[in-house]
Amino acid sequence: MVKTKQRTVSKVDWKDVARLVLLSRAMDEKEESELVPQKKVLYQFSARGHELGQILLGKLLDNKNDAASAYYRSRPLLLTLGLDLEDAMAAPMGKSGSYSDGRDIGVVCNRPDVDGVKVLPMAGDVGSQYTPAIGWAQAIEYRRTVLKEKEYDKAISVILGGDGSVATNGFWSALTIATTQNLPVLFYIEDNGYGISVTSEFQTPGGVITDNLQSFKNLRIIEGDGTNPEEAATLMKEAVASVRDRKGPTMIRLKVPRLNGHSYQDNQAYKPEELVEEEKQRDPLDTLKGYLVPDTLTERVWNNLEKKAEEIISKTAEAALSRSEPDTSSTEKFAFAEEGELQTIGGLAVEGHKFPKENEKPSPEKQRINIVEAIRRTLEYELETNPKLLVFGEDVGLKGGVHAATMDLQSKFGEQRVFDTSLSEEGIVGRAVGMAYAGLMPVAEIQFRKYADPATEQLNNCGTTRWRTANRFAAPIVVRMPGGFAKCGDPWHSMSNEVFFAHAIGWQVAMPSNAEDAVGLLRTAMRSNNPTIFFEHRNLLDAKYARKPYPGNEFVVPFGKAKNLKEGNEVTIITWGAMCERAEQAVEEMGVSADILDLRTMMPWDKEACLESVKKTNRCLIVHEDNKTAGFGAEIAAVLTSEAFEDLDAPIERITMPDIPVPYNVGLMESVLPNVQKITHKIDSLLSF
Repeated sequence: MVKTKQRTVSKVDWKDVARLVLLSRAMDEKEESELVPQKKVLYQFSARGHELGQILLGKLLDNKNDAASAYYRSRPLLLTLGLDLEDAMAAPMGKSGSYSDGRDIGVVCNRPDVDGVKVLPMAGDVGSQYTPAIGWAQAIEYRRTVLKEKEYDKAISVILGGDGSVATNGFWSALTIATTQNLPVLFYIEDNGYGISVTSEFQTPGGVITDNLQSFKNLRIIEGDGTNPEEAATLMKEAVASVRDRKGPTMIRLKVPRLNGHSYQDNQAYKPEELVEEEKQRDPLDTLKGYLVPDTLTERVWNNLEKKAEEIISKTAEAALSRSEPDTSSTEKFAFAEEGELQTIGGLAVEGHKFPKENEKPSPEKQRINIVEAIRRTLEYELETNPKLLVFGEDVGLKGGVHAATMDLQSKFGEQRVFDTSLSEEGIVGRAVGMAYAGLMPVAEIQFRKYADPATEQLNNCGTTRWRTANRFAAPIVVRMPGGFAKCGDPWHSMSNEVFFAHAIGWQVAMPSNAEDAVGLLRTAMRSNNPTIFFEHRNLLDAKYARKPYPGNEFVVPFGKAKNLKEGNEVTIITWGAMCERAEQAVEEMGVSADILDLRTMMPWDKEACLESVKKTNRCLIVHEDNKTAGFGAEIAAVLTSEAFEDLDAPIERITMPDIPVPYNVGLMESVLPNVQKITHKIDSLLSF
């Protein structure tokens, strides 16, 4: 039931709503009529037609632990939450300061307000805003119910998306998690009828997403007209209250016009003229004026607000244009955490979390354990000592993980700390990102390396978060993933491809070859202020070669420090993972004097140790399981050629997989993997060069 006009007016500061709508519209007008044609702004996405609902929503977000995950048309929400006007105008100009210091498109915003509502880092790809917001929502519930932090009692997570985004993996993954876990999430779908040039019928059957969700359990659906001030205000208040009162996840879908193209360059030629005219008639700026004038505001007051908005934006644009250009000397900063420069939001470090004592020297027990047990025990200790650490993924609960690395952890620590997820890698990684923003340490398991592919968008966005936000946000998470050959191969479970993550910006990459290093590297990863890919080689999980005594609960291995497996002076062998065993076997069979370096981490990698060894031996062989073309061995070879060229007495050689997937048949697999015979043959060739 819609409330009367007078009752709604009494609860909404309509004059301020009008002020904000007019400011947003003046900002768009300034960009579209002057700054873009003058090439002062290079990318522009108009919010015309979307302002009213966002501003009404923003005025209802008043808990400091609320978070909004929005997209490139969400500037009115940011303005409502207090985004500085000059920052808002300077960002599309690529000027210094603002929310990315010129690093990202101007409408891709964030808001790291420690004492107020957070706007999580947006992204330029459609649909990627959904699952991080789900992670924030789950973190709200965890901090509220498990950590007993009362300030989270009424906090909510809000997701803004256009109707085009409902076709994405992220939308469906988030919807599944929110409804099955009954999380405090508000989905706000701004339905303007188009995804760029494609109508809603191509995004969802029938063109109306809420029609297709009526049977969803635990989902409350609210629909209305986002251009009708009375209706929009009433429905938005109802939606927010529903989530705050823990009545379950809610979706509000408001119909709005997209009065400009998808971006400035889009002339909307694909729209029928009558539709363009109809949308103009539904302009929420006009409907708002008609609603407020003359009953609530006089014509004179409205005109003054409009004139003042234009004057403010004109002066603000001048001030933004006069800002300095970003400092080019700092462009490479913040791909990773910088010493002494802590991010504002995200991870354990910003909350001053203290870890137990750690030591780079192992305190080994008598009994040797395999890598699976090493991982399990390390997870167990960190769960015991860090109440903000959570472990999750497909089958990690009662089953104990597909490789048994989480066996019995759920029974010991409970379902809220060790839990199974839906079969969605996008949801696993995106959720982890949101949890990290909310101050937790998520340790996510992907069952096999190949299965991480659906999460590529979230993985890439996570890694670049710190850089894209100029150190305002960071998402330190750990993603565990097994891969590589085992008793057999195949293209789906045996992929190695660690170079993919070494190339991914902002990610640390660890790949232990034995149980001792697995403990130290995993513990370091779970205490790091950077996101980490922890690669567990399938052939080593229970291999005799990889078994080592548990090195103690204090043991850590610093990233970027190679391990010298053997010392010699005739040849350097640089390797990692399962190839360490084969390299050692080859050297023992030949009886040569070789330096064998286990890199242990590819990002960062121990360039200094490699250079020092090559300068001693004057010959180098790189052995890895990943494919040859653009494998990480190529990077090592390039650096050594550049920085140790005069020390080389022979060409740098590589033994790798050929550029094909790993075959299933054991004979086929062994024929293409690096093996002892291939290594010995190449060492002979190097020594006789």
